[in-house]
Amino acid sequence: MNIILLGPPGAGKGTQAGFLVAERGMVQLSTGDMLRAAKTSGTEMGKKVAAVMDRGELVTDEIVIGLIEEQLAGGEGSGSGFIFDGFPRTLAQADALAVLLEKVGQKLDTVIEMRVDDSALVKRITGRFTCGGCGTGYHEEFKKPVKDGVCDKCGGSDFKKRADDNEESLKTRLMAYYKETSPLIGYYYAKDQLQSIDGLGTMEAVASDITKALSKVS
Repeated sequence: MNIILLGPPGAGKGTQAGFLVAERGMVQLSTGDMLRAAKTSGTEMGKKVAAVMDRGELVTDEIVIGLIEEQLAGGEGSGSGFIFDGFPRTLAQADALAVLLEKVGQKLDTVIEMRVDDSALVKRITGRFTCGGCGTGYHEEFKKPVKDGVCDKCGGSDFKKRADDNEESLKTRLMAYYKETSPLIGYYYAKDQLQSIDGLGTMEAVASDITKALSKVS
């Protein structure tokens, strides 16, 4: 099963993708992770990514689609499916993804929109932090480490906050989402592929709603 998790920054897409990876063995295709991995891979595509990022430029849609194609063609996790996290962001990218999936003989099963209120996003984003060692995500209110100051997963004590996890930066990112990404809601609705859930519940409640949504297409 191949799915897209759609929602504004801070909606919890990464967290829910992590649950699906752990519970269903799906492969999370996060564009950010793929770009960072490609940059140091030494492959031809990786060299292109490194050159663009080193110049401080935005990676083109063509390169991102190329990276996704490598993952899909590699077959890793294909038995359980892929989760597209952070892609597509625009209508052009959605069209390109549809062409790619057809090219490799796969299809998109469903798109899950995680609806959240803007004011709630501010609270979510300004309180989140990650382990500097393994990247496990936490939140000052909703998901604290079991032992204060110690990562549950790797035992590290070096925690980091993103520089743009503040209210002003969030407004800028939300504006970009509403201008570029929110049209995808109508796009996938018209294709009869969209399911919407309440993203403001607990992590467990949201995960349960996603499971119910997936059961409708499995």
